[in-house]
Amino acid sequence: AAAPTTENDKTFYALGLAISQNLAAFGLSAAELEMVKAGLSDGVQGKPAQVDLRTYGPKLQEIQRSRGAAAAAQEKKAGESVIAKAAAEKGAAKTAAGAVVIPLKVGTGPSPSATDKVKVHYHGTLTDGTVFDSSVQRGEPITFALDGVIRCWTEGVQQMKVGGKARLVCPSDTAYGDRGAPPRIKPGATLVFEVELLEIVK
Repeated sequence: AAAPTTENDKTFYALGLAISQNLAAFGLSAAELEMVKAGLSDGVQGKPAQVDLRTYGPKLQEIQRSRGAAAAAQEKKAGESVIAKAAAEKGAAKTAAGAVVIPLKVGTGPSPSATDKVKVHYHGTLTDGTVFDSSVQRGEPITFALDGVIRCWTEGVQQMKVGGKARLVCPSDTAYGDRGAPPRIKPGATLVFEVELLEIVK
């Protein structure tokens, strides 16, 4: 396909990207993607439908469920070795839910409680090193309540002291679970964060 060149091209290419985010859970093959394109084209152009949507809608839901579950199981299995390796590192500790906390720099300030607001810098990666979110790259620390984030963070950051830095290795059930956070975080994904605890916000 031709690359988008004009602003209009780029805008509608972005529409395609937005639609693709809803399709990520299907893990489409090339042949299946062609059928999706055909259905999309017929629908947009007002052509007669070649199948009954009421018949095939439930089948789509079942495929999405089964493929999503299989993909999540595969991701979890891939993450197991990463978690085990992290847990064996010097100074590593596990939280109640099974997240691994590896101190990189021990802070000298107090530790937060589960209901505290904290200001942190963080760098989030997938197990292959792909960055999916980073306040460091944005150059702006973030403030949040510890009881309003993923469990890995709620438990892991409580083990830190202000001024400290740690690596949090988060099994999927302490992060985004079997739903993931498409398109960047797959269902069942293990996540790795480097977190610097800057302050407890009063």
